[in-house]
Amino acid sequence: MKAYRASLLWFAPHSEGPVRALFEEDGLLVVGPNASGVQVVQAIGAYSAVVHQYPGVAVEHFPGRIIAPGFVDLHIHYPQANVIGSPADGLLPWLENHTFPEEKRFAAHEYSAQAATFFIAELLRNGVTTALTFATSHTESVDALFAEARLRRMRLITGLCLMDRNAPADLLNRASSDGRVTGTEQSLRDTEALIQRWHGKDRLGYAITPRFAPTCTDAQLRGAGELAKQYPDVWIQSHVAENKDEIAWARELFPQSRSYLATYDDFGLMRHRAIYAHCIHFDDNDRDLMRETGAAAAISPTSNLFLGSGFFDYAGADRVGFRYGLASDVGGGTSFSPFHTMLGAYYVGREGQTKQGLSLNPQHLWWQHTAGAARALGLDGTHGSAAVGNLLPGCEADFVVLNPGCTPLLERKTSRAANLDELLFAMIVLGDDRLIERTVISQAA
Repeated sequence: MKAYRASLLWFAPHSEGPVRALFEEDGLLVVGPNASGVQVVQAIGAYSAVVHQYPGVAVEHFPGRIIAPGFVDLHIHYPQANVIGSPADGLLPWLENHTFPEEKRFAAHEYSAQAATFFIAELLRNGVTTALTFATSHTESVDALFAEARLRRMRLITGLCLMDRNAPADLLNRASSDGRVTGTEQSLRDTEALIQRWHGKDRLGYAITPRFAPTCTDAQLRGAGELAKQYPDVWIQSHVAENKDEIAWARELFPQSRSYLATYDDFGLMRHRAIYAHCIHFDDNDRDLMRETGAAAAISPTSNLFLGSGFFDYAGADRVGFRYGLASDVGGGTSFSPFHTMLGAYYVGREGQTKQGLSLNPQHLWWQHTAGAARALGLDGTHGSAAVGNLLPGCEADFVVLNPGCTPLLERKTSRAANLDELLFAMIVLGDDRLIERTVISQAA
């Protein structure tokens, strides 16, 4: 058992009502093993109140620092670290000219392994302790990423990218080596084998991963839906309603579906633990479908702004009531930093404020990238799941140590903060990877 003394930031339980951040100027966070030997939060609160409950516990003191939950990234592409900042006219040209050529390289295990090492290190350097991420259509890329995440004990969810049409030939899912099994069928066999190899091992989870409906045949989507039914505790991830050209393309390919989003439902791919990136161009029928199925949206503001895709409708999501959280979406997204992502979400919210009277407060922005994103993933401790993204007792002990004086300007601004909202907003607006002094990952006994 160990304790950490610093200022503490965490969130009230969702069951207590609207999002509310909790802050203790001089706090104590106590962590120790649960029945399974995993380090979890045992207690949190004022130092003066908690320290006497744990006599003799070793205390590490971080004066002038803030301990906060590790960030949760709901949607990111590990093969796209080299693609970040590539110029393009929009989503589809960006994929064709930059993303697909880079992803071809992940057929080589060595290339995948070195990319995975960099990727995991970059996430942790930026304070991200849980991530739902895309790999490529090569099993080598999936194995390499899982292996590196397991080595670093990071909670990570990924899966083989399913695409059997409308992409470069050497990126389509590969047929069996003897040619007797088509790429479509082999991709489903590979998916099931990867589920059995990796899902639930240490802190790893598998996500059934159609890239997006236009790059999958009916047979592949149908098979993915059958696997989702067979393995109800795995995740599902894909993209939807990001770009108007993409939507028109999907409607041409799946005219029988009510909408682009409904295509996934028609194939059994919308349920609890299904995360759909972007979800920009929705109507209320789509929003109802998200709520009714328990699916969640991964909001990707820096990517949407960079590619000119549009603005997520926060007011519509809250009015209908479906789950969402924040995502960097590297490499369409422009930074691994959760602070840049939260600031991008603020810009998106300002657009919504102009049209719908909406404004996102700093506590809610921070929640979207921690406890809210964990809830979207079904990792909030309900229904017997693990709990991440918060520091309530029982949560896995993933946290960051923040230095609010890491730059002269940030120190000047945060020292003048009159309340919690001013403190959080200063870090959101002015922060980057330098704010993360240390990232702590929950360890096994």
